Amino acid sequence: MDPRRLLTFRAVAHERSFSRAARGLALSQPSVSNQVAALEREVGLRLLAREPGGLRLEPEGAILLEHADAIADRLELARAQLADAARGYRARLKIGAFPTALAGLIPAAIDRVRLEHPDMKVVVDEGGAAELAARVRAGDLHLAVAFQDSMLPREEPPGLERRDLLRERFRVAMAAGHPLAARSEVALAELRDDGWTAAQTDGLIVRACRAAGFQPNLVSITADQLAIRALIGRGLAVTLTPALLAEHFTEVALRPIAGGGPARDVYVLLPPGGRHPLVAPAVEALEAASVDL
Repeated sequence: MDPRRLLTFRAVAHERSFSRAARGLALSQPSVSNQVAALEREVGLRLLAREPGGLRLEPEGAILLEHADAIADRLELARAQLADAARGYRARLKIGAFPTALAGLIPAAIDRVRLEHPDMKVVVDEGGAAELAARVRAGDLHLAVAFQDSMLPREEPPGLERRDLLRERFRVAMAAGHPLAARSEVALAELRDDGWTAAQTDGLIVRACRAAGFQPNLVSITADQLAIRALIGRGLAVTLTPALLAEHFTEVALRPIAGGGPARDVYVLLPPGGRHPLVAPAVEALEAASVDL
């Protein structure tokens, strides 16, 4: 298959229109149509079907589009990595992470790397797992730290290397004056009558409460850790706090969950191809920092 024709087909498949794809590619519509027709002859299959409302992907076209997307992603990554190499890797190391890791893991890892690379320049950005994976795949980030609920099937983002760092446990966070604060451990079911704060209405905290036999009474939906800490400290809510944030919740009571409770897997996402020279020491530092938790 001619890769240029494949990428032209990709544009048409996403736009569902020869004319819109032609405008995006700065080509004439006949040229785009001819390239797709030539690709169909190459593979011996119809990839697109013309309908009154536009174009429809044939099942074989959907298969090929997935591969075309992967090829386009690798080309974009190659451009980004070549640009870094051409600059002599003077560009800053770009790290993405979820908010909790930005507070409890990334700073310690950067400190470790700077012991050997004191001139290290870093840009750190926040994002969710899907967004971070897309940005590493595109070369916008050199590496990223993400997580998933340990109870869910393992996620393997296509085209990236996943390297596990730790399985992070949670603790119950409650006001220092809470009736259960003197306990050595707390069962989640004992908090069924409390107000709860969580970042999502269907996230890990809510799923953990449901697994314990109750639907939590959510009095706050926020991911802002300052707000969460204030709500808990005033006795307005309880929540589950990951190990990465334990040292930041000094004004509230943190207790282990009876029976172990939920956990999440924290991992690094790495791109294929030529990586920034500081990626390897950064990953080693992340692994070392994870051992300390």
